[in-house]
Amino acid sequence: SFWGATVITNLFSAIPYIGPEVVNWLWGGFAIDNATLTRFFALHFLMPFVVTALAGIHLLYLHQSGSNNPLGLELNSDKIPFHPYFSFKDLVGSFLLLMGLILVCLYAPWAMGDPENFLPANPLVTPIHIQPEWYFLF
Repeated sequence: SFWGATVITNLFSAIPYIGPEVVNWLWGGFAIDNATLTRFFALHFLMPFVVTALAGIHLLYLHQSGSNNPLGLELNSDKIPFHPYFSFKDLVGSFLLLMGLILVCLYAPWAMGDPENFLPANPLVTPIHIQPEWYFLF
């Protein structure tokens, strides 16, 4: 977490004129400390709820106005209604994905992590072997 926050927040220092001030604002001081990591943890906790709310609003508007008509069908009898067919499919897929995520989180929370993540961060010593997470390698 420490080194990831260091790298990502230092990218903002490349903004001309205001870059260093933006970095200090993100850090909450002149260096990354517990307050910075707590803020980033809160941001990572809240973002799924924001994304879920935006997806729900999107589906609400899609349900009200309808989607694109690429086939040019004019008769309503030829069209498939969004609810219950597609909404049921989305709910089943979301439920299965959530159950798989919960199973991994409960029974093997360390399975996808790097062992170096369990070491305490030392800002004076850069880790010997820094590598991107496995999902950034594809």
